[in-house]
Amino acid sequence: MSNAEKVAYFSMEIALETKMPTYSGGLGVLAGDTIRSAADLKVPMIAVTLIHRKGYFKQRIEADGWQREDPMEWNVKDFLEEMPQRISVMIEGRTVQVRAWKYNVKSTVTDFVVPVYFLDTNMPENSEWDRTLTDFLYGGDHHYRLCQEVVLGIGGVKMLRALGFKNIDRFHMNEGHASLLTIALLDEHATDAGRKFFTHEDVEAIRPLCVFTTHTPVTAGHDKFSMDTVYRVLGD
Repeated sequence: MSNAEKVAYFSMEIALETKMPTYSGGLGVLAGDTIRSAADLKVPMIAVTLIHRKGYFKQRIEADGWQREDPMEWNVKDFLEEMPQRISVMIEGRTVQVRAWKYNVKSTVTDFVVPVYFLDTNMPENSEWDRTLTDFLYGGDHHYRLCQEVVLGIGGVKMLRALGFKNIDRFHMNEGHASLLTIALLDEHATDAGRKFFTHEDVEAIRPLCVFTTHTPVTAGHDKFSMDTVYRVLGD
């Protein structure tokens, strides 16, 4: 690890190998291509996503003409290297432990490597339900999805710090699933200033660090959570 990485690329789904069902379609394919292009261009980048142990789904058409979906479980250890670092996030007042697995995307042109870190809550320290938070891509209800976004956004920033990435200049959110990373950055900035609350100055300080890309610029293409759900998951 060189600690020279300057861009952190967050995406809920990333397509890296067909036998790793950590993506559903265009968004994940684009994310994977972006990472491979970064490796070809020697962009000092790292990427963060969730591990999706049960994948998206395997589609089949039954004799009656109806579509059926089955989980696409895969053996994580066949593809990824477990990292020793551990971090935690608060969800509904509970401490949820998170680990990371690494996949190196190596350019066939330049031999440059962009590491991708897959966050995972399936650990014995967590409750049975919390262990499922990194199982399904786009699974569950709004409550499940917001909990996943806590792991990706807030947990992702914490994990990068634990891994030693201290000098990141840009946090790129590929769609809004990782938007809670802004909360983690605000918390870092306020803590460094000796405060437990955010100010307008904190917001202005982290604004230049954040980049957002949207692929579906219509209301239906974005997550919307009720305030009750937000208070339940994140607290007051």
